[in-house]
Amino acid sequence: MKQQQLMKEAHLHMPQGVAENYRYWGDDKTVFIQHAHGCELTDSDGKKYVDFRLGYGPIILGYQDARVDDAVIRQIKQSGILTGFATELDTEVVKQIKALCPHIDKMRFANSGTEAVMGAVRTARGFTGRERIALVEGSFHGLYDELMWKSDIENWQPGDKHAPSVIPFGAGIPAKTRELVDIIGLNDFEALEHLFKHRSDQLACVLLEPIIGNAGSISASQTWLQRLRDLCDQNGTLLLIDEVKSGFRVAKGGAQSLYGIYADLTTYAKAMGNGYPVAAFGGRAEVMDVVGSNKGAVVHGGTYTANLVGLSAAHATLDILANTDALNTVDEAGTRIKQVLSNVFTRAGLAHAFAGPPAMLGIHFTPDVPQTYRDWRKTDSRLYNLFAWELIERGVMLEPDSREPWFFCEAHATVDLSWLEDVATQSLKAAQDKAVR
Repeated sequence: MKQQQLMKEAHLHMPQGVAENYRYWGDDKTVFIQHAHGCELTDSDGKKYVDFRLGYGPIILGYQDARVDDAVIRQIKQSGILTGFATELDTEVVKQIKALCPHIDKMRFANSGTEAVMGAVRTARGFTGRERIALVEGSFHGLYDELMWKSDIENWQPGDKHAPSVIPFGAGIPAKTRELVDIIGLNDFEALEHLFKHRSDQLACVLLEPIIGNAGSISASQTWLQRLRDLCDQNGTLLLIDEVKSGFRVAKGGAQSLYGIYADLTTYAKAMGNGYPVAAFGGRAEVMDVVGSNKGAVVHGGTYTANLVGLSAAHATLDILANTDALNTVDEAGTRIKQVLSNVFTRAGLAHAFAGPPAMLGIHFTPDVPQTYRDWRKTDSRLYNLFAWELIERGVMLEPDSREPWFFCEAHATVDLSWLEDVATQSLKAAQDKAVR
């Protein structure tokens, strides 16, 4: 098989034979993609997949969407990729975002979610004059040393009265980066009150995903998020909401528009460019105005910041999302497929629960929707993993870990639901058979 040959050669040139860690699924399972169009992938051996992974969420319209690609090509032909100077397009894209997200006053651009979060955290510290930050268990905010600390949920047992240990994502992360970071549980009122009681005058910001994209779309409750907003206001702490995954996906105005609760600073990436590398962070004018070049201001920059490829993609994508029924189509596709899967699970007598909006759907093998990251440990994640690999074998692409949601795009409107139901039924039966061996 060609993929095995490619894997063997790639090992000679890259660690694990891949360009970034999360693409490595093992020497015999790592996928090399040759072609992508709409919601379909074709690997190097010619095998086709209907893709519900969508590159971890950036694809909101579909691969090779001509409306976006043509806009990028026109921009390249007009003035190239970058000049290192300001362009009219910078302001135009910010105006588009502000029209969809009225809580944003001013913005700066970045190239990835990680960069956007780094800029936002630095801005929060610059505005408040404080250094500590707080994170929520299960959230992921990019590959940035200080934020690469997590609860060791895999080695924690449900019912344990002690909190999971906090560990680094891996090697190379200095222990000192842990010193300014607090971690609390989602929807844990006691932990929230304790945090502000003991850190009230030290916290620059609380950073969270209200719909957690790396914990199966487990979501903040309305009352908990409102209490967090109130405590931030009372203590001079900024609320920083990470919408790298949920922004321009779960609603035109992102997750915040669903809650009606708004942050002081927000980060965006992924869906805003339909797969092109573009990101942004922004918020209240008085907060963002600490960014600048004068003495004492927060420094922000980057050679490729606001590059014209990313901005032209964002300009076209945001126009489509704002002025067409694209997101309604995404939601309808997610809702239909959710019902198909629910039918399959119900017929098999499998307890299941769905979390999050239709465009970013968490699937959990458990009777009740998880309310915290620790609840995820109560789900049958082993069966889900077996089910996922059976789906992949039969041409349905997804992340085998149940902490990663199913992502939907406009192109999923064309999926053959009867085919999907048959494939899901076969895959679940095979997985259940393997689970009892």
